[in-house]
This record gives sequence, C-alpha cells and structure tokens, in this order.
Amino acid sequence: MLARLSIRDIVLIERLDVDFAAGLSVLTGETGAGKSILLDSLSLALGARGDASLVRHGAAQGQVTAVFDVSRAHPARQILRDNAIEDDGDIILRRVQTADGRTRVFVNDQPASVGLMRDIGHALVEIHGQHDERALVDADAHRDLLDAFGLHSEQVSAVREAFQRWRGAEQALARHRAKVEAAAREADFLRASVDELSGLDPQPGEESELAERRAAMMRAEKTAGDIQDAGEVLSGANSPTPQLSSLLRRLQRKADQNPGLLDAIVAALDQALVSLDAAQSAVDEAMRAAEFDPQALERAEERLFALRAVARKHNVAVDDLAKLRDAMFADLADLDAGEEKLRALEKENTASRELYDKEAIRLSDERRSSAEALARAVMAELPALKLERAEFIVEIDSEAENRTETGIDRVEFWVRTNPGTRPGPMMKVASGGELSRFLLALKVALADRGSAPTLVFDEIDTAVGGAVADAIGQRLARLAERVQVLSVTHAPQVAARAGSHYLITKAGNANRVSTAVSSLEDGARKEEIARMLAGATVTDEARAAAGRLLRENGAGA
Repeated sequence: MLARLSIRDIVLIERLDVDFAAGLSVLTGETGAGKSILLDSLSLALGARGDASLVRHGAAQGQVTAVFDVSRAHPARQILRDNAIEDDGDIILRRVQTADGRTRVFVNDQPASVGLMRDIGHALVEIHGQHDERALVDADAHRDLLDAFGLHSEQVSAVREAFQRWRGAEQALARHRAKVEAAAREADFLRASVDELSGLDPQPGEESELAERRAAMMRAEKTAGDIQDAGEVLSGANSPTPQLSSLLRRLQRKADQNPGLLDAIVAALDQALVSLDAAQSAVDEAMRAAEFDPQALERAEERLFALRAVARKHNVAVDDLAKLRDAMFADLADLDAGEEKLRALEKENTASRELYDKEAIRLSDERRSSAEALARAVMAELPALKLERAEFIVEIDSEAENRTETGIDRVEFWVRTNPGTRPGPMMKVASGGELSRFLLALKVALADRGSAPTLVFDEIDTAVGGAVADAIGQRLARLAERVQVLSVTHAPQVAARAGSHYLITKAGNANRVSTAVSSLEDGARKEEIARMLAGATVTDEARAAAGRLLRENGAGA
C-alpha cells in the first residue's frame, strides 16, 4: 500500500508530508483547493510525463517521493530484482522535476529510468476517474482482468508454453526447408566442390607446414650446390691433388741428393695433401648430410599451390578448407536426407500446433465460462448504482487461426446502457458518469484479483444523487477490505464510510498561496461532512445530518 507521500515545490504545494493507512481513505476539500495537484504529484512519482510547469513558481525544482509497503512476494519487487535494485525494505519512488524541464528518477535511492518507474508504478497503483482510460481502452487489459477473475493463470501458462514449443518447431521447419532448398539449388556445385576438397583432403595447419618445408628445401638446394662446387674443386678435373702428389714424389727422390735443402718443402707439401684429403672427406660427409631431393621440393610446391588456388576459389583461408569441406558435406547430407528430415519436422510442427490448439480451446472455454460469471457479478452491482437498466457484456471473439502466446481470444468489455440500444465497447458507449460506475462495479466484482495494492478513485461520484453516492461508498468500503483505496470525493455519503479522512485546503495571501493536507478526527471530520452536505453555510441541520452519517457507518459523531 501507499504508506507516505512527500511533496516539495509542486504547483501550489510548498511542503507536504502525508501518511496513509490501509483501508478506505477519502480526500475532500473545496473546488480548487488542490486535490488534482495531489493526484498529479502522485502520478509524477509513478512515472507520468514530467513538465516544467509543475514546479512551484520561484523554485528551481520540485520533488515527489512515494513510499510503498508491500509484501515480499509482490510483483513490483521482482521488477526491482530484475533491475539489480535492493528491495529489502519499503519501495521508495522519488521524482525530481526541474524548472528547466529536466527530470530525474530514483528507485530506492538508485538512479533509474522513467520507464522503470512507470513499470513499478503500474504494479503498485491504479488511478481511476471519469476520464481515465488506462484500464479500459486496451483489450489486452480486459483479457488479463478476465483471466485474473477466472483464476486462469495455470492454463494461461500452459498455452504460453505450448505456443513457444509450436513456434520453435515452426521456426526449425522453416530453417531446414530454406536450407534444403538452397542446397538443392547448389547441388551440382556442392558435389563438385566436395569431390575436389575430399580429393585434396586439406588438413588444418598444412599450409604453414608446407611453406616451412619448401623454404627449408630451397635453402638446402642452394647449400648443396655450394658443396658440390667445393667437391668439384677438390676432386674434379682441375683438382690440385694429382699435381701436388707428382711434385712431392719428385722432390722426395731428390731430397737425398741435397740433404736438408728440400726437407721443409716436402713436409709442407705432404701436409697440404693431407689437408686436401681431409677437405675431400668433409665434402663427401656434407654431401651425404645435405642430400637434396628435387622431386620432394616439386611435390611440396605443387601441393601448396593447389591448396592456395582452391582457397582463393572459395574465398576462404587455406586453414578453413577442411571446415568448408565438412560444411559442404553436411549440406549435401541434408540435401540427400532432406525429405526425410522435412517429414519429421513437419510431423513435429503439426503435433505441437495441435497441442497448442487443444490448450488454447480449453483456455477459451474457461474464459467464456468466467465471462458469464464476471458479467453476472458486475450486473449484480449495477442496480444500486442506478444502472439497473444497463447491461454489462464480456465480448469474446475467438479466431482459431489467430494463434498468440495468450490464446486465440480477443476480450473486450461492452455495455448496453438502455434496453433496445445497440451494445458496444464501454469506452465508446458509456458517458463519463456511467463509465466511472461501470468501472467501480467491475473492480468490486474483481475484488483483489488482477488489482494493484492501491486503488485511487478520482471523483467517480460526481453528479450522482444521495442513494447512488451511498452505493458508491458501500462498494469502495468493500474494496478497501482487500486493497488500499484512496478516493477524492465530493459525496458526504462516501466520506462518512472512510477509515481515514484528509482535508485539502488552500491558504495564503495575494502574493503567495499554498495547498495543505490535514488528517481530520471526530468533530473536525463532522464539520467537513456537514460542509459537504450544506455548501458554503454550514447549518445545525447539516451538522446533525453529518453526525447521523458518521454514526450509521460506525465512525461516531
């Protein structure tokens, strides 16, 4: 329920703090005292459109804070949790409106959006009046109210789950059918590509490996050529070894004839031959170690160039060729097995649609049964509200092919205000006064089902007589046994039934006027009800009548 409303610098309100109680509370006062300002301020804290004109003249900004005490299981708390906002204590909605048109929103002292404030506000408060359309103009709201009245939540959930299964099956069927059709159009290309890629058999990472191997073999090819050149110098036709060997033998024969003369030369030539022999051995060893296969290089290059050519053809990286092959193979498999899978998906789609239709028809039957009960309940309230000749109708239009998450029904509240006239949508047929009474009868019939914890009725008793006003008061009091009810009223019969009575007044001078709200008790309350009965001049007869009203409603005098 709404526990507290604090207003600062909004229109005529300078500073106002009002604590509200459970049950029925009424707000009364002279015309122009500021009752509409109070409701506009509450609406601002519930996410209504802000406006710079709401800020009190001379103030930089205005502010409204609404504090709500609701159960831990209330849906508004789930909205807080879904938006990562603490919800341990009261729910506090605060709206700051600046004189330059800017607005700021706080939910439990955390900055938030106007949209979030509006969602929370709709879960907490309903404001109804002669010109209020929110609960009446939207057929979806009518369907939700009927489902709340009929306690259809379990069947509504079953329909929603069946709808989601059917839509999932339908989407899977559509995706597969499109895939098969696309594959069929490209069947020849796919088969040729799969054959080509399967024959090529690309492997992940193969391009890098081939490129490295090719580079290594090219380096080996160049090195092997250099080693062969060295071998040719050492052992080829122009090798110095035979000449040096011949020279060494000649010098060795003459060394005995010239002792000591040729010894150094012989030793050096002998050492040179040994070194050349060692060099030749090293060359032979290097040739064996750097053995080069030109055919292997050619095979690596052909493989590498083939992979890159196919990758360019399909506009993918070489490393993605294997995945492309697998994807094309899967597409071909879908094409080859497509008809069988299509039949299975079509069967699944048909079964899920039939299940949905079954659940939707069951829900539709429940709605029609509840519609009759709701119409009877509302009709039972109409005579006391001087609508005894009127008829309330829950119009249900069902279309089996119009499948939605909420079923196949369009629900709309219709009325016939007089016998013989054509019924029609409530908003179009009923006048302002009739509309407010139809709404009250509907809310009483719904009791606490599908209702916010706080209901605000803005002058729904306007232009009605004493008996009707008393009937309205009775029904507001009955509603207040289940939810908190705030009523702005001009009817003393309504005011006398309230558990709490607030007087809205306007005071000040020619330069400064302020609206105030005070809680009335005992004598002050009787005096206000007497004013409502008598008008500008309160008479003793009016005071006596006010006392009787209060006593009749258990409030004393």
